[in-house]
Amino acid sequence: MNLPPPRTPGAYSIAIVCLGNICRSPIAEVVMRQRLAAAGLGHMAVSSAGTGDWHVGGPMDQRSAQVLRASGYDPSGHRAQQWVPARAQDHDLVLAMDEQNLADLGGASERVRLFRDADPAGPGDVPDPYFGADDGFEEVLTMVERTADAWVGALAHLQAHRGASR
Repeated sequence: MNLPPPRTPGAYSIAIVCLGNICRSPIAEVVMRQRLAAAGLGHMAVSSAGTGDWHVGGPMDQRSAQVLRASGYDPSGHRAQQWVPARAQDHDLVLAMDEQNLADLGGASERVRLFRDADPAGPGDVPDPYFGADDGFEEVLTMVERTADAWVGALAHLQAHRGASR
């Protein structure tokens, strides 16, 4: 997977965006941070935001936090925030959780993509579990973990390639 270079040498910043920033994107943010740290890439910044403003300042959905805790992640630090288009310049890569989020971000580009573009099971939307049963949150976590591993592999390759070319 071809990733855009960092805007600032030595740094890399990723934003993950969904609708309300309480379900999918917080799960992905927590998982990506943990997976990057485990790969020795903890210096890469990861944040999340929602295109809507309904939940700004609040914690993630209890069901998201519960599924994360049950899998050994710490969801306690998350507070929902709204995506502001000007923030795009602060990030090297912006990952939308579904096609509508992608459209709200202005569409795909070198730096704006769907989160599941890296999914080994195939691209598509990360379904919004908000109005569904608890197993929808487990499905999202499984999808996010699998896809996060692929993103981390691509980021590790980018890091190694940039380090070798210096």
